[in-house]
Amino acid sequence: MSRPYSGKRIYQERRSSRTGSGSGQTLGRVMFFPLQILYLELVLHIYMGNYLGYLPIYLVFSLAGGLFVAAFTLPFSRLANCIITKVLAFLFSLIYVVEIIAKKILTTYYGFSAVKMAAGNRLIDYADVIVSTLVRSIPIILLLFLPAILIIAFGGRLLGFGRFDIRFSGVVLAGAVIFHLLGLGMVHLPWKGDLTPKQLYRMDTNMDDQVEQLGMWTSLRLDVKHLFFPADNTLDADFSGLGDLGGSSSSEEGGSSQNLEDPEPVIDTSPNVMDVDLSQIAETATNQDIQWLANYFNSVTPTRKNEYTGMFEGYNVIFLTLEGFSGYAIDPELTPTLYKLTHEGFVFNNFYTALHFTSTSGGECQNLLGLYPKNGNPATLPRTGDLGTNLYFSLAQQLGREGYLVQGYHPNSNMYNREKSHPNLGYDWRQFGMGFDNLELSESGKLLWPQRDKYMIQASIDNYLNSEAPFHVYYLTISGHMPYSNNRVANQYRDLVDPLPYSDTTKNYVATVIEVDRALEYLIQRLEEAGKLDSTLIVAAPDHIPYFDVATLEELAGESFGSSEDLEYLKEGNINFDVYRNSLILWSASMEEPVEVDKVCCQVDILPTVSNLLGLEYDSRMLDGSDILSDNEGLVVFSSKCWRSDRGFYDRYTSTFTPAAGVSMTAEEQEDYVSAMKKLVQYKLDSTALVIENDFYGYVFGNG
Repeated sequence: MSRPYSGKRIYQERRSSRTGSGSGQTLGRVMFFPLQILYLELVLHIYMGNYLGYLPIYLVFSLAGGLFVAAFTLPFSRLANCIITKVLAFLFSLIYVVEIIAKKILTTYYGFSAVKMAAGNRLIDYADVIVSTLVRSIPIILLLFLPAILIIAFGGRLLGFGRFDIRFSGVVLAGAVIFHLLGLGMVHLPWKGDLTPKQLYRMDTNMDDQVEQLGMWTSLRLDVKHLFFPADNTLDADFSGLGDLGGSSSSEEGGSSQNLEDPEPVIDTSPNVMDVDLSQIAETATNQDIQWLANYFNSVTPTRKNEYTGMFEGYNVIFLTLEGFSGYAIDPELTPTLYKLTHEGFVFNNFYTALHFTSTSGGECQNLLGLYPKNGNPATLPRTGDLGTNLYFSLAQQLGREGYLVQGYHPNSNMYNREKSHPNLGYDWRQFGMGFDNLELSESGKLLWPQRDKYMIQASIDNYLNSEAPFHVYYLTISGHMPYSNNRVANQYRDLVDPLPYSDTTKNYVATVIEVDRALEYLIQRLEEAGKLDSTLIVAAPDHIPYFDVATLEELAGESFGSSEDLEYLKEGNINFDVYRNSLILWSASMEEPVEVDKVCCQVDILPTVSNLLGLEYDSRMLDGSDILSDNEGLVVFSSKCWRSDRGFYDRYTSTFTPAAGVSMTAEEQEDYVSAMKKLVQYKLDSTALVIENDFYGYVFGNG
């Protein structure tokens, strides 16, 4: 007659006097991983300064995940159980360390879905930053590795690692299921806020919020799940109120306006739209995402043509994305060319460069596509290269259709899949190892770091300057890349920056901005010598601010923005949003006087603004940004879903709206406005992935 199962080991193994009691070992074996994961979660949340009100959720999920793992460390031989336990304990600690370091350096956590993108990037470009961050993070690294160190050193003595009956593993797995169901129940409680655990649990975006509310363990588990079972990103289809957010514009056909006292100037103020029947597309499309996008875009108020439409029609266009640039560093004596371009062309007094997912790539996405990047993997711009998505409104494609010579340059090796994404944008793309090899090299033939922006232009300008056709050239600079050390770029301008009353880091940063200035000075000089300066539009915008060194920005601006750590971690609830204020260059030598613009604007507005200035046919409804020079309301959306418009600022963390100076609203008007704007902000942020994944522009305009 068989004995009933009692949860004992299969083998009555010989015990050493050094091992603990059997019941103590059993409890330790079962609870080690639940306690390790909970410990790692608490250390991460406390260290990152996260709100701890969601602790019950990730406590329960930690128990569920830990029990699940523990079940697979019980039924094997002593040696196998020992190895599995110690290896997993080390890996779990390592994962949390890597996530914190990634957050410090790249402003975001990275799920396993980002491995492909990370593997394709040159992490050596971040070598100095990685090393310095690791050194500064030694205390937290040791804390995170503490459970692994203890189990590796004392696990055999304390836990024994003997074999248990497979049925006992089943009991532990049942416990994991119970705690998981309990966690799901807690997720579906009526939590308050614009983003709740229930919403985040079904998303493949907003990983920062997922980590804070659900825990790192659950966020990574969901990331793996979505690799095999894509998230349901279906958005609600309530577009009511969106049409009222277009300022003084309306969706009527419109025609022209003129001054009755002076009948000479006639201005076309018809909507900037194309002959696309979005209602018909919504009715006939079989793809639900295409239907949703068509209905959404059809509800958006288009911008109108205006007095600046076609101002630079037929001009050459040179567009520069400036690495890690902040307008706070512009100085009339140190950077006279930058000062000239930001004060004698269009002058944008409320331009913002908000940090979004994947910093540089996210900034390029906004600059080049007029879309906010998806706040999660896969990163938007690299994804367009993998899919071959039709990017119909990119400046390269628009001007390419007009017969322009279109080229793009970057003085570095492949990063963020640019070898695919930028040709797909429409550029004859050239980077180191891909047609742009006449750069500054070491004796061994390796690329010197960082490359000088002026040399980049010197090495490329003769490829297009004498073109008979008008040209559009895109430059992605590199000199302003962190860290701001005593590097080969900064050393050129040591005599200029050493006398400045700043820290060494700030002096080095200013030197990188001087390099940008000298590059633009050389570019303008060559254009003038070729007789093409007056027929060239120069556009320059940052990819992002130097977020790794907020103290530098505070020195330059003379005001406080918050801690560097808060900005590195994108904890926007603790920062002064003026840290994102920046300079946008839209300049041509043909302009007789500057044009000041006080409207709130940002990077996604660049593409539609330039398209209108060039007189190109585009559909303003199908972009997140809008023509800054139109009469539509200005808007900048931050990564946290806080936003600023011409009418005021909405703080997602406190759910409060502060009207801008001079703006008066009744309580009812404010409630309606904020409700509609929050909806629009959500749609702008979440629609990009639908546009890219479903090739919406290809569906509408074809892929010919």
